[in-house]
Amino acid sequence: MASLKELKDRIGSVKSTQKITKAKQMVAAAKLRKAQASAEAARPYGERLASVMASLASKVSGDSAPLLLRGTGSDAKHLLVVVNTDKGLCGGLNSNIVKEAKLQAKKLMAEGKDVTFYLVGKKGRAPIKREYPNKIGHHYDTSDVRHIGFAEAEGIAADLIARFEAGEFDIAHLVYPIFQSALVQNPTTVQLLPVPSPETAEESDAAVEYEPDEEEILAELLPRYVKTQLFGALLEREASEQGASMTAMDNATRNAGDLIDKLTIQYNRSRQAAITTELIEIIAGAEAL
Repeated sequence: MASLKELKDRIGSVKSTQKITKAKQMVAAAKLRKAQASAEAARPYGERLASVMASLASKVSGDSAPLLLRGTGSDAKHLLVVVNTDKGLCGGLNSNIVKEAKLQAKKLMAEGKDVTFYLVGKKGRAPIKREYPNKIGHHYDTSDVRHIGFAEAEGIAADLIARFEAGEFDIAHLVYPIFQSALVQNPTTVQLLPVPSPETAEESDAAVEYEPDEEEILAELLPRYVKTQLFGALLEREASEQGASMTAMDNATRNAGDLIDKLTIQYNRSRQAAITTELIEIIAGAEAL
């Protein structure tokens, strides 16, 4: 049984931890408002751009379509772009993203496809590397970036497009979390490259005439579409991280409070038992005299 000093030290240690988790919760709550607003503001732009892309893509076909739209003509080599966070203490967010990535990888491998991973963020590297040590094609580090912006999305997109044009893969899938609330962040997988055709993208009913021609506009617009998709994924990641962190730290704070209550009761009982023992010894000694 623990001594009174050990119990007292443990209570003090848990109280210190509770202060840290409470502070982390408040910081995450403050950052969540801005991150959520940014993620929600980017969604309409991404949806509208996808609609324009569908309208343009429906007017071109065959060899006249840009490579980013028509693809390589094969689907043997697949790349999974997995967007994880750079920091921990955010509950099961990263494990859920990794689980979704592994599920997609197993599904593609079962179909006989060659799968490699392109990892964005630090926290997803270790679990994926343990199971697929020879499948990590590249990783993009965002841990040194204080505020995630469009520049990071441009860097990732430029690297992916260059690899795609070099024939390193045929299809790229983007695995990232979609922020719904502080309690819910849903990992999802979408095709990134080649850009989904009108059959898989949402078509537009608007009748529009384009100047210059559709092929020239698509050649300029397709890379921007890829950058926008990646930027949206990074914003969703930031909002999901802060929401999951706030929830996890709130649970940790309450669990610490419960543990402090239990340890305090145990401490008081042990202290009372020690006092009672001392009183019995004093009374027994007095009677002996």
